[in-house]
Amino acid sequence: MKSKKTDMVIGAYISNNGKILLVHHKELGKWLPPGGHIEANETPDEAVLREVREETGIDKLEFVHRAEVEKDKNIVAQLPLPFYANVHNVGDHNHACLFYLCRTKSSIVSLSAESTEYRWVSPAEMADSIDIPSDVKKIGMLVFEKAKQECRN
Repeated sequence: MKSKKTDMVIGAYISNNGKILLVHHKELGKWLPPGGHIEANETPDEAVLREVREETGIDKLEFVHRAEVEKDKNIVAQLPLPFYANVHNVGDHNHACLFYLCRTKSSIVSLSAESTEYRWVSPAEMADSIDIPSDVKKIGMLVFEKAKQECRN
C-alpha cells in the first residue's frame, strides 16, 4: 500500500491577553491557527514568522519554547521547539505539522486574501464553539493548559 504524499507544515497558536488567535481559512472554510507550508531553505521558525506575517500582519512574535545548549562551533542556530506535532489528513495528502506556541503584544490583525475573518478566543469560547474543528480545539485547550502551568511555576 502506497502512503499518501506528506508535506511539512507549521501552525502557530498565538496568545494575547489569555486568548488564542484563529483565522477563518477561505479555501478550507475552517477556523485554524495561522500556518502553512515550510518553503525550501526555510527553517520551521522562519516559516512561522513568514506565515503569521502573511496571514495576519503580525510581525512581532515571541516563541514560548526554547532549549539552549552551550554554544558549539557546529551549531549554526538554536531553534524554538514545537509544543506539539502531528500528521493530519487534508484530503488528497497529509500534513506533518509542527505546532508552535507564540505570544504577541499586538491584537491588531490585518487579514490576507487567504482568510476571511479572525477572532481571539478564550478557553470557554474554544471549548463551547461548534464551528472550530475538534482537533484545533484539542490542541488549543492544550495551549491554555500549558499557560496555566506556566503561571503556577
